[in-house]
Amino acid sequence: MKQFSYLVGFALLVSVSYSCRKEKNTAFVLPWTANPPQILTFGGALNESAQAVIATPNGGFAVLGHTQSEDGDLEEKTNASFDLWLLQFDAQGDLLWDRTYGGVGNERAADIVLRPEGGFVLLGSQENLEIGSPNPDLWVLGVDANGTLQWEQSFGYSGADYGTQLLATKEGSYLLSGVLDVTASNGLGNKKRTRKHAGGDYWVLKLDRSGQLLWRNYFGGLQTDTPYGLAETMDGGYLIVGSSDSADTDITNNIGSYDAWVVKINEVGQKLWERNYGGSQIDNAYGIRPAENGTFVLIGDSRSTDLPRASNKGGADLWFWEIASDGTLLNEKTFGGSSFEVGHSIERITNKQWLIAGSSRSSEGDLMVNQGQNDLWTLVLDNKGEQVLWQQTLGGSQIDFAYDATQLSNGTVVTVGESSSADGDLIQNEGYSDLVIILNK
Repeated sequence: MKQFSYLVGFALLVSVSYSCRKEKNTAFVLPWTANPPQILTFGGALNESAQAVIATPNGGFAVLGHTQSEDGDLEEKTNASFDLWLLQFDAQGDLLWDRTYGGVGNERAADIVLRPEGGFVLLGSQENLEIGSPNPDLWVLGVDANGTLQWEQSFGYSGADYGTQLLATKEGSYLLSGVLDVTASNGLGNKKRTRKHAGGDYWVLKLDRSGQLLWRNYFGGLQTDTPYGLAETMDGGYLIVGSSDSADTDITNNIGSYDAWVVKINEVGQKLWERNYGGSQIDNAYGIRPAENGTFVLIGDSRSTDLPRASNKGGADLWFWEIASDGTLLNEKTFGGSSFEVGHSIERITNKQWLIAGSSRSSEGDLMVNQGQNDLWTLVLDNKGEQVLWQQTLGGSQIDFAYDATQLSNGTVVTVGESSSADGDLIQNEGYSDLVIILNK
């Protein structure tokens, strides 16, 4: 397997905090700010993308994405449909092994978590063309530490149903979110049939550690409701976050256009409360993480100029906000420039800072440079989400996205996504889009 690794010049901004005594002014320093990033690209003549990354117990990391190519780094792949692609790396970014999973239809990746007994659980979607089903089903796989398949399950009906997020619970089970086409399922994705749902709804399923279904439920209205993030609460329940443009059925306080919509459920999937966030334009939540004292922080994007506690800088801004355990908005902040920015993932790292992966099209405001169209954007915020401590944009003249980021046990920050560029910071491209990995050591 070919691997392209190179160091490039890059643009980064380190926000500076000062002590009260002028003679002791010192910059806030993160360990990787003085070093150039290492960039790895993998792919072939068609399309590849990394959707999720996770630190592994051996100090390295695993990346889950999807691949379409049959050449380049995918010479053993036997058809040009999309398959799930799992890659395992050591702490230095050296590829240890990779596996693909799929059939004659298209399989798309969504998320990955560790199994307590070793190995991984993978989430995505699968088109089962062997049985004549052109629409995808939600697909979940358990694999061992070498990527060997241990079990798999698919869930879905006649419509397009797919997975979006995966959570390993404290009790050792797995919570899955996805989209259910309730109309096509005739209400069968729930414990019982429910009226006044249509199109795509939040779909939540809980599995035991061997992949057996424990319960399932769906939430939404008559428009489009898509979940993107999951979190476990201190009382044993869960929060589901995403976007919704419905104003009926389960949604009681639509603010305008698409809202960020949060649903609280108990340990058996019953809805406890729901709440919308945003303004009069399009607002989305893509990730959520527990913070302190039972609060949660969320990440997404906002196009609204009338957010309750934040301003819009132009186009869409990366949107960070914090909520209490009952859903009350505590604070919010936007970051960006005159164009379009988005935050796709959020993770807590060293010193209670927040690591965010997303994309940017701006070269002013909170940004310094843009290589052309969307660039991969990685940034670190302080504990309250009020200050950018460090950020990095990497890209070329084409479209480049970052979808996830994590920190390894040695402090290295790993960002993953996809790139269509063959210039700027991303000089190597095998086809239409490549899977891209950035290491900041």
